[in-house]
Amino acid sequence: MLDLIILSLHFFVCFLISVAIWRGPKDVDLCSSSTGTVEMEPDGLILIGKEDDIKKSQRVTAKVNGREVVVFYHEGKFHAMDSRCYHEGGPLRLGEIEDINGQACIVCPWHKYKITLETGEGLYEGINPLEPSPTPQWQSKGVKQRIHKVTIDNGNVYVSPPDLSVSFDSDYFADKYKNSGDLAMEK
Repeated sequence: MLDLIILSLHFFVCFLISVAIWRGPKDVDLCSSSTGTVEMEPDGLILIGKEDDIKKSQRVTAKVNGREVVVFYHEGKFHAMDSRCYHEGGPLRLGEIEDINGQACIVCPWHKYKITLETGEGLYEGINPLEPSPTPQWQSKGVKQRIHKVTIDNGNVYVSPPDLSVSFDSDYFADKYKNSGDLAMEK
């Protein structure tokens, strides 16, 4: 009987370890993101981190003027956008990157919304019911996610502060989580 209890405990512990590994962190937050403070350069650019560190981790979150921004390194390019999905505020830093019609897209882990890294467009698959044999095709909802300009200089990655004179759907959740220090909040 004792052997059965020990064996059950062993399987339970192994299960917990596998769940912890599977759900572990998908990215690395650099010092600038964990402290909530970043260095501002004289030209207004905000230092996010070292180019090599971000290339290694593939993504990093940081605060830029109080709002969460995620910087991705994907296929040789850096991209930055508000870290909260425009739809319901899902943590884009935890999403997977997929290629859709030749465009790199982040897939929100909460509701699977697809957002292009390059432009911030929301994509959806739709059909034209008037076609004899309608086939789903990817279409744009328009730009929904705020994109931030990334600059690489002397091995450092910088992000330009957002131009708030133009609004995007993602601004609602960027404002909601602004200055909350809640970079790790998940649903």
